[in-house]
Amino acid sequence: MKIVSRNEELLTDAVSRIPQSSSRTSLSSCNKLIRFEDISAAAFKIQCGVQKTPCMYSRLSKQYGMDIYLKKEFLQYTGSVKERGVLYLLTSLPQDQQRKGVIVASDSNFSMAVAYHASELRIPVFVIMSTSTSPARVKMCREYGAMVISYGTTAKDSQTHARRLAQENGYLYLEEEDSAVYLSGLGTVGLELYEQVPKLDAVIFPAGGHCGLLAGSAAALKHLNPHISVIGVESENFPVLQQSLKAGHPTEDQACSNHHFYGDVSGLCFGSNSLQLTGKLVDKVVAVREEDVLVSMLRLLEYERATVDAEGAIGLAALVAGKLPELKGKRVAIVICSGNVELHLLQQCIARALTLDNRVCRFSLVLPDCPGDTSKLLEILAREEARVLDIKQERTFVTSELFTVKVTCTVETRDKIHAAQLRSALLERYPTAAWTER
Repeated sequence: MKIVSRNEELLTDAVSRIPQSSSRTSLSSCNKLIRFEDISAAAFKIQCGVQKTPCMYSRLSKQYGMDIYLKKEFLQYTGSVKERGVLYLLTSLPQDQQRKGVIVASDSNFSMAVAYHASELRIPVFVIMSTSTSPARVKMCREYGAMVISYGTTAKDSQTHARRLAQENGYLYLEEEDSAVYLSGLGTVGLELYEQVPKLDAVIFPAGGHCGLLAGSAAALKHLNPHISVIGVESENFPVLQQSLKAGHPTEDQACSNHHFYGDVSGLCFGSNSLQLTGKLVDKVVAVREEDVLVSMLRLLEYERATVDAEGAIGLAALVAGKLPELKGKRVAIVICSGNVELHLLQQCIARALTLDNRVCRFSLVLPDCPGDTSKLLEILAREEARVLDIKQERTFVTSELFTVKVTCTVETRDKIHAAQLRSALLERYPTAAWTER
């Protein structure tokens, strides 16, 4: 006996009006009605191949005035939630196609997941990456078991080469899209959230161009409990999903593609299935600033010891930015979906976040070039409990009075209030002190 809920009717209505596109070369022909049963079947089939990641109460709860639970999908083997959709997609391929192999062309989390799980399933897998791909990504993909080929200077060159190889050798060319199989695999996150956190009021997901996780999980959650609010978060710099929802079709803004910091969040809106499901089932989509994403990365590193990228941090950024005041006092889950941030970028992000959070401050002032004057400055800093990170003195190019020294000092403070107290103390003693603005 089949019980059809109101939410399944919404799913049916959403998918039935989707125009079928022939531009996809891989699995677009597999699109069909996305049912709750499909997501349940995906959960059963991939349960031994992906982690059932923890959803833990966060120490950030007191800071933001709500019960926050973090779904730590960055703990998957390849550091990304994309493994769920990829594994279900690969296991659903016909056996003859599994023997021939698959090919992908990018350095995204999707490609990493394909490389790992195809190798585990003994499916020949080839990854075409442009010559501009970071050596760390190439090395990681090879360690997962894929045959990595560097070709072309742009992602488009790599994709063209991959399609040609697929046609010549019988490989299946895979690119991240919103086939029912892929969305069902991603939707298993919603099933786990419902099981792990009783009495949920809201769930926050990353959105942006690749909104399959948002759409698939919304289908599961709304079927299980229509009263759970499902919220998507994207970047103000690349409001791809909001623009697409407003236009009624996926938008294409080439300026947002392959942004180094945002990664998959800044991609093009890749399918009508996800867009229609999002429009029907998602309660709200908000946009956040880059500064809020950086501070969110800092919060997760400090409070949760979680090293995540922009896609992983963007859900919490909505709370950092104060974009969801209606969730105060509620029980909220946030999906931390990705932790694949490159080390050099992480260093820049944390350094920038510390200044944005008023944790690192810089000022400069001019002192008489006499013994003891710099010591007096250091005494003030010690009294105000500011930790000196760096101090520089400039004599040659000082444009003020003769026999003076320009002192530039970088200090660590506790928070915004502490930084303001330090600033007041310095201006009281040195009225001409100049504070470097963020």
